[in-house]
Amino acid sequence: MTSVKEFRVDEPATATDLGRGSFAFTDDYSVFDWGKMPDEIPDKGASLCTMGAYNFQLLEENHVPTHYEGVRTESDGPVLDLGEALAADSPPQEMVISLTQVPNLPEAGGEYDYDAYHAEAGENYLIPLEIVFRNRVGTGSSLRRRTDPADHGLDFTEWPDRVVELAEPIVEFSTKYEEQDRYLDRAEAERIAGTASLDRLEELALAVDHLVTDAAAEADLVHEDGKIECLYHDGGIRVADVVGTFDENRFSYDGQQVSKEVIRQYHKRTQPDWVEAVSAAKERATDEGVADWKSLCDQSPAPLDDDVLGVARDLYCAGTNAYVDGDVFGAPSLEAAVDAVQDL
Repeated sequence: MTSVKEFRVDEPATATDLGRGSFAFTDDYSVFDWGKMPDEIPDKGASLCTMGAYNFQLLEENHVPTHYEGVRTESDGPVLDLGEALAADSPPQEMVISLTQVPNLPEAGGEYDYDAYHAEAGENYLIPLEIVFRNRVGTGSSLRRRTDPADHGLDFTEWPDRVVELAEPIVEFSTKYEEQDRYLDRAEAERIAGTASLDRLEELALAVDHLVTDAAAEADLVHEDGKIECLYHDGGIRVADVVGTFDENRFSYDGQQVSKEVIRQYHKRTQPDWVEAVSAAKERATDEGVADWKSLCDQSPAPLDDDVLGVARDLYCAGTNAYVDGDVFGAPSLEAAVDAVQDL
């Protein structure tokens, strides 16, 4: 199980063949890598499933290979395309996917054994990387702490105190299965990718970014950044996990965030002690070579008020309606949902 969706296996993958399974989306949410938070956002799961399916079908139409097979409106129901599900007036909450192998990644003293991962993986495996793309560099972006503008061909001596629009997307690679994500230089990313081509991963990330950016623009949304995950099978690479949703990517509308970032920032304002405790635990874990940073955190998040959860629900649902150009959910207009966020 992931923190926000349940993972089900119908036919397990083998050393040579893909299997079949599904993601069952829940209304749980996660911020700051905490995992499941103490409350839920109503209709969030159906929103993410709808938006993710829409994007996978968009990728397939544009000849980008993926692991997507369709959606279900109920467990054990027939596999449908998104249009069929929405025509039945039932937003999907389950996504059917092809499965690959996910070997164990051994860890000792904070060091991860990727050689062992690939020895078990063979030629059919989930690539243990996240491929991150950025169209904008926000004022809080980690890129500012890790790099200089000149590293990306930008004509600044230092990062300006404003959002930086990029003429071309920046692509980076980070770890996927480590307790704390690490950004990687190209040599280490190539080692962790195994047989999979880093150039092909970058090519797929840029293709996804381009298609999602264009789809967002049709809904008056700005696509700021996001990521993909991929599987390697029989010499080819497919886009996996879920792409282009308000949890995986950052979008904005008229300058206001329309993504999980809204909830992140709300916690920063209203529960700063917990956010600081999380940061301190992660730093301590890094210094001490401890993989499980949460075991070092002495605070837990408090539940959100119902009115805050309602505002978050409307933002997810209104954003999805706008993105897929349909009335999938009963929700205010995106403009009204954004106005409500600004009043939090």
